[in-house]
Amino acid sequence: MFGVGLPEVAVLFVIALIVFGPDRLPDFARQAGKMVRQVRKLAQQTRDDIRTELGPEYSDFELTDLDPRRVIRKHIQEAWDDTDSSASSSSNSSGKAGDQLPEGQVPPYDPDAT
Repeated sequence: MFGVGLPEVAVLFVIALIVFGPDRLPDFARQAGKMVRQVRKLAQQTRDDIRTELGPEYSDFELTDLDPRRVIRKHIQEAWDDTDSSASSSSNSSGKAGDQLPEGQVPPYDPDAT
């Protein structure tokens, strides 16, 4: 929840209680809840409008798909998978990373790499 833990929420609650007072705090909490519902509804409508405008090929579109970090991560992962699949198909031995060594075999060691 936005990197806010239970102690931080408790501190925020105490500060809100001091600033707004116990009489007005329930009204502010109710208004905050209403605002959160409206923002969620707006985000849902926006996502549906974008899906409608983009067409059926983007029916699984999410607003988080617009996050540049996710886009870059997706493309890097696809390139990584392509590299792995081409490397495994071109090698005729079972020397892929992650294979376990037979019992008694010493793993390769490069003193310059450490």
